[in-house]
Amino acid sequence: MAKKIIPLAPVERLIRTAGDDIRVSESARGALTEVLEKIGIKIAKEAIIETKHAGRKTVKAEDINRALEILKI
Repeated sequence: MAKKIIPLAPVERLIRTAGDDIRVSESARGALTEVLEKIGIKIAKEAIIETKHAGRKTVKAEDINRALEILKI
């Protein structure tokens, strides 16, 4: 991915939340950011399909939740 959508600092905080007294390398932050963005885009695309199927132009939480079910995430 060319430009990061998710800032690295929140990703570092996310990793730190999962473990106490841990250091996080820049490459780890970057790697997790890339994965989260790929998964997020995949979920968003499926949610948009659900939104259009329902005849709406606004993505709702129910579309996201349905996308998660469809993608088995």
